[in-house]
Amino acid sequence: MPEYKLIIFDWDGTLMDSIARIVVSMQAAAHHCQLDIPTAIQVKDIIGLSLPKALAILFPLGSQGQLKAMLKQYKYQYVEGDNPPTPLFDNALSLLTALKDNNKLLAVATGKGRQGLQRVLSESDTEHFFHALRCADEMRSKPDPQMILSLLAELNVLPEHAVMIGDTHYDMQMAQAAGVDSIGITLGVHDRATLSRYQPKAIVDSLAELQPLLLPV
Repeated sequence: MPEYKLIIFDWDGTLMDSIARIVVSMQAAAHHCQLDIPTAIQVKDIIGLSLPKALAILFPLGSQGQLKAMLKQYKYQYVEGDNPPTPLFDNALSLLTALKDNNKLLAVATGKGRQGLQRVLSESDTEHFFHALRCADEMRSKPDPQMILSLLAELNVLPEHAVMIGDTHYDMQMAQAAGVDSIGITLGVHDRATLSRYQPKAIVDSLAELQPLLLPV
């Protein structure tokens, strides 16, 4: 494993156990807006994309007005609805602490909007770990490489010294397009077989497995 200078994390399904909440919130929003309710599998498959792009895929026959209402209602349901909790995954804090203590540059590249990411960073008290953040309402949606490329430029890191860690094929594709390595994690959306199609350097089943890869003794 190369010794990476910059480690870029996806958020939902990678550091935070939020997939169930996303699914329930999307289904509740569709019910409220009187649109066909997507299955859990359908919702999971758009996690990682920007919200407008995700909604266009889930509701291809929806009018612009309906999609605008869905966007507003989904955000409401996610924050205010009676939803599953969203804890950090086991070992998230210990991993981030160890990486920071070893002078690694840490960043987030997420399908969340800025407001949503800032809220969960505040709730989990994790913002201080990260040197830079990239959100889908400020950049082109995954799998476009813009988020990673802008992080490399801001933090002055060469592609070969960076790695993207995520749970979806969108994360793996984004890394490929940006010319950086990737590590897949099976805590969230996509399984080992799906992630392996994009030639990640490794695939892990827990955050605990990441530490010896990123901080070899």
